[in-house]
Amino acid sequence: QVQLVESGGGLVQAGGSLRLSCAASGGTFSMYFMGWFRQAPGKEREFVAAIRWSTGVTTYADSVKGRFTISRDNAKNTVYLQMNSLKPEDTAVYYCAARKLTMTQFDYWGQGTPVTVSS
Repeated sequence: QVQLVESGGGLVQAGGSLRLSCAASGGTFSMYFMGWFRQAPGKEREFVAAIRWSTGVTTYADSVKGRFTISRDNAKNTVYLQMNSLKPEDTAVYYCAARKLTMTQFDYWGQGTPVTVSS
């Protein structure tokens, strides 16, 4: 059973940086896409970034492009989201997710880690 555990959230001032981590276990992740999503209070969950584990190819939401970087560490089975130049509108609970290459939806989710950006 795939398990995803996020960490690294917290409170940061606008313009600051945070790095989120997602420790993954229970799967052969070379056959997965890994993603980060976020949900702000009163809003729907939205896509932030994704990476194909085997190739390292990445994709980003327009709202974070140039500020956030998704990466993975094969040895640690961990996915990261480096967030720079944070804005108050980045405040949300951030979720790590995984989906098999053969699937169309992310079907494994972590518990989320909150990020608050103060102005």
